[in-house]
Amino acid sequence: MRKSLLFIVVAFLSAKAMAQELPFVKEPVFQPGEVLSYKLKYGFITAAEGTLKVLNSDLKFDGNPTYRLSVDGVTSGTFDIFYKIRDHYDSYIDKTNLKPYFFQENIREGSYRRQDKARFSQDEKKVVATKGTFPTPNSQTFDLVSSYYFARSLDISKMKSGDYVKLNYFLSDEINQLEIQYLGKEVIKTKLGKISCLKFSPSIKPGRIFRKDSKLYLWITDDGNRVPVKAEVEILVGSVVMEIKSAEGLKYPLQIIK
Repeated sequence: MRKSLLFIVVAFLSAKAMAQELPFVKEPVFQPGEVLSYKLKYGFITAAEGTLKVLNSDLKFDGNPTYRLSVDGVTSGTFDIFYKIRDHYDSYIDKTNLKPYFFQENIREGSYRRQDKARFSQDEKKVVATKGTFPTPNSQTFDLVSSYYFARSLDISKMKSGDYVKLNYFLSDEINQLEIQYLGKEVIKTKLGKISCLKFSPSIKPGRIFRKDSKLYLWITDDGNRVPVKAEVEILVGSVVMEIKSAEGLKYPLQIIK
């Protein structure tokens, strides 16, 4: 549960590493001031809520300006009574190439507490973290928060249904690879209205929450924003659905189907 909450909330959000860097669009699809809010439902019960923010940052790394990506995940309702979660994550990314420089997390789940930090040295292909120094397979490695925002800005103009994209990410004490398959287009009914979406299936690692054959599906808006509006994942018992509650400060108007 502890390692899986961020994956479900942010990325809802292996194999050999890619030798070449992934291409992304000329400008980020997000901007400072963007705030996305989501709810996670287990059956008919809202189990948790997540908020993702893009903020300007005064911090510079290697002399380069950064965005601060801030994520909060909290349990709600009955779940909050039996197992209280208050997780917070920050990722500082380069404003130009969107790669992370620094990541920190403050985990409070029940009686469990953890604070981890990681400094990314992309040119040196390493991550210096709380639990040690870890070599990376290339000069384009992310934490889970920055991988989510980078994936939104990927250039997928040449992708066809069935194609894959692979992203390397660091979490806690290991480098993993997130494999994302593009499945085509669908119209999704959301709280914000009917929206034309691109459908993806990110890979997941089986464990205490996910079955070996669990599938994760993610729908993002087929417009300039590339905002995730819905995700669904199968767990050991039943499934968890993430739905968007609100979207503020978007770079482009949402394309609502009337």
